[in-house]
Amino acid sequence: MLRHTISVTSQDQGEVVGSKMWDEYPDSTELRGDSVVDVVNKPPHYNTGEIECIEYLKDNLPEQAFLGYLEGNTKKYLHRWRYKGKASQDLEKAKWYLSYLQLEVAKGETK
Repeated sequence: MLRHTISVTSQDQGEVVGSKMWDEYPDSTELRGDSVVDVVNKPPHYNTGEIECIEYLKDNLPEQAFLGYLEGNTKKYLHRWRYKGKASQDLEKAKWYLSYLQLEVAKGETK
């Protein structure tokens, strides 16, 4: 298993929201046509249009609602990892949302 640093960035401005060390699992990427797609950290269906979906939600929800969204998605992926057929991928997604939640909470604590 490989270890690497992953950063949470906003697509529109490219600024790093935060970063964390993660374990890389073999099925966090998929081959789609001639391209390798990172379905955990940069799923293409969340990156159409001018703003990344998560950035839109962050900009349009009150802070507590956005934190609840991150917590809810963490719990969703932790709940379904046994049933969907892509266990380690769903666990990676849970870690991604939990990491984002932890970074947002830490930013709030330093205000």
